[in-house]
Amino acid sequence: MTLAQLIEKFIIYLGSQKAYSDHTLKSYQNDLFQFLGFLAQSDLISEEEVLQDRLGRIDFLTLRAYLGGLFGQYKKTTIARKLSALRSFFHFLEKNDLVTQNPAADVSTPKQGKYIPTYLPVDDMFRLLEGPDKEKPLGLRDLAILEVLYSCGIRVAELVGLDLSNIDFDQRLVKVIGKGKKERMVPIGKQAIQAVKIYLEGTTRLRAKNPPIQEQPLFINARGGRLSARSVRTIVKRYAKRCGLMPEISPHSLRHTFATHLLDGGADLRSVQELLGHVSLSTTQKYTHVTMDKLMKVYDKAHPRA
Repeated sequence: MTLAQLIEKFIIYLGSQKAYSDHTLKSYQNDLFQFLGFLAQSDLISEEEVLQDRLGRIDFLTLRAYLGGLFGQYKKTTIARKLSALRSFFHFLEKNDLVTQNPAADVSTPKQGKYIPTYLPVDDMFRLLEGPDKEKPLGLRDLAILEVLYSCGIRVAELVGLDLSNIDFDQRLVKVIGKGKKERMVPIGKQAIQAVKIYLEGTTRLRAKNPPIQEQPLFINARGGRLSARSVRTIVKRYAKRCGLMPEISPHSLRHTFATHLLDGGADLRSVQELLGHVSLSTTQKYTHVTMDKLMKVYDKAHPRA
């Protein structure tokens, strides 16, 4: 069996575990095939080779040389993910008695810098929400997208995966399918739910372009099909540019904005963790760096001995 076939077998195995999102599976697959390309260029192993006696040639030094060549090309977080993919892959090979040890186990994860999320102040966020043209069906859709991202703090993949049946308009709740296909219920604000209602009323004809199906997507494109994550990113960046906001604003920035504004408003960290769908509280704690900056400014301005 070739290394390429083993990679495909590994990805199928991960998919059966239901703990990995489609996005993660695709990223791991790309990462491993990138490593395969490195091996071929290094004349260590080729994609076509049968591997019974070849896998043992991949050792700690091979992996370190590969990862070392990635610095300067990728962010440390991306390199850390590529290492994680290799660790998982070689663990899979070890479990199936294809290697005697995991050469990636002793490779150190790149030290991550302190990450402070990009977020919008309240005034800028409200300005962004004023951007879409409410006289046009797609403008109504764009406003609903911005409102839902800010009101619910969901990921872009979770947003485009929403069906009409995922929204309880009476209880103002949204059923979200998160990472690892885990479900969670998140509240949605009154203005956001109203924006969704107006958008649905304004796009009735657009939805009629496609035959009715059991699960109708909430957010659709100009042809009536499900909107893609890439399109949502383009939409957010277009309105951010139109409003003169930072060029790096993205759907994920609105998720950061959601979390930061909740913490600034007095929400506790554990509640924000639940709303964001974070497994670990430490993932949510990055937002405290932002709110702490604000607290320090208040302290320095108000305390007599600051």
